Amino acid sequence: MTTAVAPGSALSAADRCDRCGAQAYLRVELQSGGELLFCAHHAREHGDKLREIAAHVIDETEKLRDTSATARTEER
Repeated sequence: MTTAVAPGSALSAADRCDRCGAQAYLRVELQSGGELLFCAHHAREHGDKLREIAAHVIDETEKLRDTSATARTEER
């Protein structure tokens, strides 16, 4: 499995988790073709199994940490 952020494949707010409908931060491109989208919560919950079936993973969960840091700074 390769974890990368490929140019032009960034996730947007319109991309939704296939499990719960929340905003997706992880795109899993499957070895068999197709893709799955997951929110950070479900990406963590299913991470081990996803790594077994993934050809590529686009992980943008760092955006959540960046947002939290910015929010704390702006609240001061």
